Amino acid sequence: MKELLHAAVAPANLLPTGVLVFVLLYWLTVMLGLLDFKSLDLDVHTDADVHADVHADAHAGAHGHAGESGTSFVNSVLGFFNLGRVPLMVFVSFVVLPWWVGSILANYYLGNESLLVGAVLLVPLLLGSLLVAKVLTTPFVSLFAAMEVESEGANSPVGKVCTLLLPATHEQLGQASVRLRKGAPLMLNVRAASASAELRKGDTALIIDYDQLHRCYLVEPFEMNV
Repeated sequence: MKELLHAAVAPANLLPTGVLVFVLLYWLTVMLGLLDFKSLDLDVHTDADVHADVHADAHAGAHGHAGESGTSFVNSVLGFFNLGRVPLMVFVSFVVLPWWVGSILANYYLGNESLLVGAVLLVPLLLGSLLVAKVLTTPFVSLFAAMEVESEGANSPVGKVCTLLLPATHEQLGQASVRLRKGAPLMLNVRAASASAELRKGDTALIIDYDQLHRCYLVEPFEMNV
């Protein structure tokens, strides 16, 4: 135990040890109820989201297409490693443990305590740990997806009337506000369900479905009878 502690605080292993301590402290605060386990989560958008964001920019063009491609590539990489499908800190936990163990073992068998050599070893070890984390988190993807669907269904805005804050068409994303039973009004990304519909700011609309591909809600014009 003493040898393991000495190896953990050796310069060559100090970085993965520090990250491991951070992760352990994070889960301790979660167990104490001070943080939610999704409090440091990532929002990984689909290509359609990126496309809509780029066209919403008044200065889009060549630079917009370059930004779209770059963001799409990053999101594809994050999606490959299941980020956005499992909470960030769950994934980090599965990364840091094999990373720390690999660093301890690699430096032990090489007899290395040098910070420089240890830093060089950390790069391939991190890449390997990312692949290990992908494999280990894959069984949890369906679990967290089911939890998200259940959570959304309990307080879903589908079937409710919303008010447009930004204009929306079938091609252009807009924004709407809907009041649920509990809490403050909810802000939603929306687009018209039919190609002929055009919703302006201040219009009321009925939320009819959720578009998983574009990650927005589909709405239809709705006139409230006073």
